[in-house]
Amino acid sequence: MMQGSGMQLGQILVNNGKLDPDDLEMALRDHRRTGERLGEILVKMNLTSIEDVLRALSQQLSMPFIKLGDLKIPKEIIELIPAKLVTHYHLVPIDQNNGVMRVAVSDPLDIHTLDDLRMALKMDVEPVISSPKEIEETIKKYYGIGAETVEELMDESKAEGDSVEVEGAQVEDIDEMAEDASIVRFVNQIISEAFRDRATDIHIEPLEKELRIRYRIDGVLYEAAIPPAIRRFQNAIISRVKIMADMNIAERRLPQDGKIKVKMGELDYDLRVSSVPTPYGESIAIRILSRDSELCALDRLGFDKDHIDILREMIVKPHGIILITGPTGSGKSTTLYAALSEINSVDKKIITIEDPIEYRIPGVTQINVVPPIGLTFARILRNLLRQDPDVIMVGEIRDQETAEITIRTALTGHLVFSTIHTNDACGAVTRLQDMGIEPFLVSSSVEGIIAQRLVRVLCKECKASYSPRPEIITKLNTRNEDISEATFYRPVGCEKCRYTGYHGRTAIYELVRINEPFRRMIVNRDPANILRREAIKWGMKPIRLDGWHKVKNGFTTVDEVLRVTMEDEFFDSDG
Repeated sequence: MMQGSGMQLGQILVNNGKLDPDDLEMALRDHRRTGERLGEILVKMNLTSIEDVLRALSQQLSMPFIKLGDLKIPKEIIELIPAKLVTHYHLVPIDQNNGVMRVAVSDPLDIHTLDDLRMALKMDVEPVISSPKEIEETIKKYYGIGAETVEELMDESKAEGDSVEVEGAQVEDIDEMAEDASIVRFVNQIISEAFRDRATDIHIEPLEKELRIRYRIDGVLYEAAIPPAIRRFQNAIISRVKIMADMNIAERRLPQDGKIKVKMGELDYDLRVSSVPTPYGESIAIRILSRDSELCALDRLGFDKDHIDILREMIVKPHGIILITGPTGSGKSTTLYAALSEINSVDKKIITIEDPIEYRIPGVTQINVVPPIGLTFARILRNLLRQDPDVIMVGEIRDQETAEITIRTALTGHLVFSTIHTNDACGAVTRLQDMGIEPFLVSSSVEGIIAQRLVRVLCKECKASYSPRPEIITKLNTRNEDISEATFYRPVGCEKCRYTGYHGRTAIYELVRINEPFRRMIVNRDPANILRREAIKWGMKPIRLDGWHKVKNGFTTVDEVLRVTMEDEFFDSDG
């Protein structure tokens, strides 16, 4: 960030309504005392934004301010400047006309950079102004993450006369290459970028003609821009991840699991690594878990008031089972942790059995299952009652043995929380029966069932109102509510949400409280569709209806709710 005359730049900001005159005086005093650039002082003191400073500078220098996100830069222009120059000088080529290259920079008064670039390109260079963040994002978009690192690898392999063949490379060669500083740096860049993008998973996937890297952000996979040449270093990259995760790099034929502990800034992360063999090499999946994540309170998870009241009644019961159901990645663990945190107190002993432990809860005894040594859910449960617990959380009911012990634990006077994989709340009952659990045991032990899904939340900065098609509304508005005054929003995309239109996620729910008529139906082995129809008559709000209310309240979109829910065939509009 820079300025021609500090006073002139500050006055432009004041005239534009972006800076208070008194704040300008305070910043100018600092500028005169330290010699630091005025723009940097203003941003550091949070008196104005970096973009406002750059726009004012654009006026001062009569130089265009460019929004790079609005441009489509031709491939032949990108190829004119190597990635290492672009990254080193932090600039982006935009176009070329009559032998003059236009480049976006965040400091057009850095004469040395522009002169170096003129010498490297052997042509004249004309600067335009853009924000540092947009320049960084554009470099990633057009050159790929770690492009300068890949160029270094290519230069090294050429210098050594090594073609770095993907097929047939010896394990020893790959091992040595995986420790190469450039490979180490590239893998670190991939992981760092995932942290910055709020990704929950990284997928490194060898395909027939390319290596694909994808991030899961807010539940949706996005392909990362990486240089095509990275395909040549596929085995070294995968081996580097396996070395970090303490996995056997010589074994490429069998699935493996590992763990990496990393620190970024002040935050600690656990990375759970899984590898599986494919015809084109090993595919790697990395789950990102933050050890410093704060537990959410129940009232911040997306429950409406009725749901919260019912749930709070259930979690203070002296015994019974509360089940949470939904697909993988639907936020079940977060809901369980929030419920446990709500009832966590000195007079209760709470023990959890998890695979893996995702959050640390102060005052709670947490046990991590280790199947390879026989430390399974069922084995821990069989010995757990000797620990005199009041509340037990079983991470997942996966098999008949775990289900039987969990139910018997609830019947002996303990409150048990657990998860199970079914499509809706009532399906959990028939799932337990399919596992071989007698209906009378299910009926007498289960107190409540929650089904949930996660939907993306619209970005507050860029969402725009619109009118959805009537037939789409009909799919969600199952009670034919009046929507004349409702405002519907759609995603647009901006810098804050990385042009996805969404930022964060919230949950939509359906909650069944087990009453006496319901227990009798369970004992009679009524199928899930009959149980569901009766639950709706007794007041259960279907998950799609909960999603509809979040659409009406402007939290999410019609498309998001339709994406994660199934059409409800058994909704009774009179219920």
